[in-house]
Amino acid sequence: MEGAKSASDSVDVLLVGGGIVSATLGAMIQRVHPEWSLTVFERLDEVALESSNGWNNAGTGHAALCELNYTPEAADGSVNISKAIAINGQFLTTKTFWGSLVTEGAMREPSTFINNTAHMAFVRGDANQKFLRERFRLMSEHPFFHDMEHSEDYGQIEQWSPLLIEGRPAGEKIAATYAPSGTDVDFGAVTRQLFEDFVARGGALELKHEVTDIERNADGSWNVTVKNLRDGATRVVRTKVLMLGAGGYTLKLLRKAGVPEVKGYGLFPVSGTFLSTENPAVTAKHQTKVYGKAAEGAPPMSMPHLDARIIDGQRTALFGPFAGLVPKFLKEGSVLDLFQSLRTDNVLPIATAGLENLGLTKVLAQDLLANQAKRIEALHDFAPTAVSDDWRLFTAGQRAQIIKPSSGTKGTLQFGTEVITSANGTIAGVLGASPGASTAVPIALDILRSSFKDEWERWENELRSVIPMLGTDVASDPHRALELEAEADTKLGLPKRG
Repeated sequence: MEGAKSASDSVDVLLVGGGIVSATLGAMIQRVHPEWSLTVFERLDEVALESSNGWNNAGTGHAALCELNYTPEAADGSVNISKAIAINGQFLTTKTFWGSLVTEGAMREPSTFINNTAHMAFVRGDANQKFLRERFRLMSEHPFFHDMEHSEDYGQIEQWSPLLIEGRPAGEKIAATYAPSGTDVDFGAVTRQLFEDFVARGGALELKHEVTDIERNADGSWNVTVKNLRDGATRVVRTKVLMLGAGGYTLKLLRKAGVPEVKGYGLFPVSGTFLSTENPAVTAKHQTKVYGKAAEGAPPMSMPHLDARIIDGQRTALFGPFAGLVPKFLKEGSVLDLFQSLRTDNVLPIATAGLENLGLTKVLAQDLLANQAKRIEALHDFAPTAVSDDWRLFTAGQRAQIIKPSSGTKGTLQFGTEVITSANGTIAGVLGASPGASTAVPIALDILRSSFKDEWERWENELRSVIPMLGTDVASDPHRALELEAEADTKLGLPKRG
């Protein structure tokens, strides 16, 4: 039976969700207002158990070095690299923040969360060779990608990643790019270390506590009802600012709060499974992250990739993703999540978005019907000698992609993240996924700009001491951005770029 509701208490800032976004926001706020009271509520019994967990994401430090969906190809064969430049700049910002925290002692030895791992793009066939050549030509001319290499030669590609070539029939049309400055990141370790520092600085972290209701007060503050899942007791916490980093449950909480900015929004849940191996004979031959091209008509989230990983100190290799259809918005969510999210204002946007994304439906159907033999067959495109007995299937994270209202009653499925902030800035939330954790620092900065408009100018100056990239226009001054990246890489123990 639910316990009695306790008397109200009050905090300056309340954060919901024990993932990397809340951890990053908490770290930033504590550095500009160390006297403020901050509380984080997480419904599970540990932090970083959902999308931030090392086993629930690809671990790629997303810098657009290998992800082909960030460089779309037009019908005339032209390639647009503008998004790749922006994504790379965002990750540079993230690295400068982490580097500063390592210097402070707020984060531990860098190899516990970030390691140099080359990023490769790998394609097959004449048309894809042509695409990759043009992509490389454009990217290698930009300072961010000056050390990228390109090859269509078996011998060179084998040097970069032996597993890609071993057992491959001679004469196949293949091509690859190689970016030696890529990284593998254990975002779960990042999140846990940030929260350890958060608590050490006086922040309150309440595990097994779930937010059940949100009401706005006349003065613009919020009353947040939270339930202790251990004993059923509930209490109301009053907060000036409410920040929601609750993954797939963020939209539900924004709706509870009556935020008009999410009218018409819906979510589409997609789960992912991966093949994994820790066989040293395999992992020794594959120490790169290799991304391929999504099938014709398939969404970018279905890009196949073979990743060298270090999770909790263990070297492994993962291949996937294989999509699954589970109606949950969180891995530890409810099978009723999708049904309970339906509203009169979002039913039509969700339905029309589904009709306009039949490619995703096809991918889901194929992956759901695939057995181990089919999955190994897909893996053979990347590793021709892969043996089924070496690879086990596991379920990775659950993603809730945004369905955003567009014209009339139509909805658009969005593959990315979006920050929703109320008009007065007192409540904000993060929706969506990918590149997600890699852009937690820019996402947090966007939230702070919107929620603390009156203080932002002072905050920006103070935060620059821990985020040196802040205020740098990476588009107009890429060389300065690279200088700051070099300083961060030294702090993070990453090799100097060539």
